[in-house]
Amino acid sequence: MPEATAPAPAWPTELRVVNDRHALAVTFEDGARFTLPAEYLRVESPSAEVQGHQPDEKITIPGKRTVRIAEVEPVGNYAVRLIFDDGHGTGLYTWELLYAYGVQQEEKFGAYLKALEAQGLSRG
Repeated sequence: MPEATAPAPAWPTELRVVNDRHALAVTFEDGARFTLPAEYLRVESPSAEVQGHQPDEKITIPGKRTVRIAEVEPVGNYAVRLIFDDGHGTGLYTWELLYAYGVQQEEKFGAYLKALEAQGLSRG
């Protein structure tokens, strides 16, 4: 009996830096469109520096309200590396991750705001 395979992630048809470099607009082949704020992408960076190596190691990054996307570098045909104007650039944003970040934006950003408040930190 053949193994079931996970469905392929939606493929992006357009990635564009918008809003004076404060957001990334992504359109996918299935018609989904997301505008992902640079602050959100920075504080949810998939890098080990932010996410840690275990789920309980995630760092809450304060002071990123005005961060901008300085560069978008393609990585193969599966991801981009975002370089932010604060010097951070170690996270690889796969197409699947960008899609998930779009779908989960309200929930994830809300959790980030609650974590800032709980730790007495500010968006800056």
